[in-house]
Amino acid sequence: MLKILFAGTPDVAVPSLRALAADTEHCEIVAVLTRPDAPTGRGRKLTPSPVKQAALELDLPVIESDPSEDDLFVRELAATGAQAAAVVAYGKILKESVLDALPLGWYNLHFSMLPKWRGAAPAQRAIWAGDKSTGVTVFRITRGMDAGPIIAQRETEIDAHENAGDLLARLADSGSSVLVRAMQAVDAGRAAAVAQQEGDYPKADKIRVDDAHINFAAPVERVDCQIRACTPNPGAWCHLHADDAAGVEPITLHVLRAQPADLDNPNTPSELAAGMIMAGKKNVWVGTASTPLELLEVKAQGKKAMRAADWARGARLAQGAYCR
Repeated sequence: MLKILFAGTPDVAVPSLRALAADTEHCEIVAVLTRPDAPTGRGRKLTPSPVKQAALELDLPVIESDPSEDDLFVRELAATGAQAAAVVAYGKILKESVLDALPLGWYNLHFSMLPKWRGAAPAQRAIWAGDKSTGVTVFRITRGMDAGPIIAQRETEIDAHENAGDLLARLADSGSSVLVRAMQAVDAGRAAAVAQQEGDYPKADKIRVDDAHINFAAPVERVDCQIRACTPNPGAWCHLHADDAAGVEPITLHVLRAQPADLDNPNTPSELAAGMIMAGKKNVWVGTASTPLELLEVKAQGKKAMRAADWARGARLAQGAYCR
């Protein structure tokens, strides 16, 4: 039976932790490594990570030490008796001394078909780029970023209306079984590690708040991809100029759901300048560099999330209102 250290932090790591813990025939999770409790919410209350919460429910020992303090951490790691580590979105770079501390190595579940989209936001960047498919990869961690040899992969299509949160949740669930089988192969000594192909592949840089500022000057397909890639985090947004009267400041409008407008709908405007907003009885549209985008759900500054049509009725948009 393989003695495993599990390392992870956010919600997307929890399905893998639960799947490995359930495989009592092949695996024993001897400890769970996660980040220390962090302040969250308006009250900034110290809150355990989703992985820590799941580990405590499963009655598994938790380690919150910093791996960058490698000598101390390696000793703590040795005390667990772990032979290998399974890693899902842990969030810290591991030093070579730490990687060498486990005899059978460290294995990461990554949410892309490596070598494409190495980095922090692979699912988000795949959506933003308009990719039709993505997947999961289990690879052995080496010093290079997401560059280690591949143990297992599974590909999947990206739904046309799927946002990053939906896709990540789906990949987390399907990837958990891929990770379990990969760790079983490691235990049995039959994990076939295949070197990643060399090439100039796109990188999955983290998406920051400024990146999520919606660019309505792009074609509608690109705007739709940007919004879905930034949902739910950090959240796609724009500045709404609802009234250009003197002293009326623009407000921040978050777009939670949108889609390219239905051009077969006779109410859809045939022409709408990029950023211009138009509201009908049941629809709200914003112009792009090509055809309009229909807003489905929004959250205006200081307001709750609501259907875009309901929001527009109460917003009293002036003629010529626009988003930028």
